[in-house]
Amino acid sequence: MEEYNDNINLGEQVVRILKTIYDPEIPVDIYELGLIYDVYVNEDMDVKILMTLTSPNCPVAETLPNEVKEKIEKIGDVKACEVEITFDPPWTKDLMSEEAKLELGML
Repeated sequence: MEEYNDNINLGEQVVRILKTIYDPEIPVDIYELGLIYDVYVNEDMDVKILMTLTSPNCPVAETLPNEVKEKIEKIGDVKACEVEITFDPPWTKDLMSEEAKLELGML
C-alpha cells in the first residue's frame, strides 16, 4: 500500500508543477486551462501526461510539451516522463476550470 500512496503523492506533485506552467498567450496555467487531460503514474514512477493545445496551430506546439516534460522530469522521484499531445476531444473553453474562467473575466 505504501507504493500506491507514493504514486498518489507523486501524481499530486506533478499537478502542482503543471500549475506553474502557463500558456504564453493566456495568463492562466495549463492545468486550469483544461489542457491537461490525464496524468498517469505507474509503479516504476514513470509519468505520462496526456494533453492538448488550444488549437493545432498553437504557436507553442513545439515548445510547450517540451517544457512540461523537462519540468516533470526534474521532480526527484520521476524516472521518466512522456508527454502525448491529442486533439481528441478538441479543446474548448468548457474544459477550463471556474478559476480560469474567473481569471479571464468569463464568469
